[in-house]
Amino acid sequence: MAMNTSFTIGIIAISMLLHAAYSTIQYRTLLKITEVEFTGPPYEVLVELMLVMVLSLFAGLTVPGNFRSILPDSDENRVVFVPSNKNFMIFNHRGMAFPTEMGLKLN
Repeated sequence: MAMNTSFTIGIIAISMLLHAAYSTIQYRTLLKITEVEFTGPPYEVLVELMLVMVLSLFAGLTVPGNFRSILPDSDENRVVFVPSNKNFMIFNHRGMAFPTEMGLKLN
C-alpha cells in the first residue's frame, strides 16, 4: 500500500517537473514577444521546483522498498584472501565489470 502511494507521488513529481519546464518555455516565449530580457524563471516555477525536489526525494527513498541483508555464507559474497598478506582482501563487486587496463597513453 505504501509503495503504491510513493510511486504515485513519484509520478506526480515527474508531471510537476514537466509542467515547470513547459511554464518556463512559455514564459520565455512571452518575453521574446514583448522584447524583455530573460533574467530567470518566475517565482512560481521556482517554488514548484522546490516542491518537486521534496516529492521526488521522498519517492526515491521509499519506492525501492526495504533493505535486504547480505548473507555472509552466500557464494556471491565470498571473500578471497591473498596468502602473503591476510590484511588485504579482495571482494567481488560491480566494479569488476569494468576493464582493468584502459590502454591509455600519456604523452
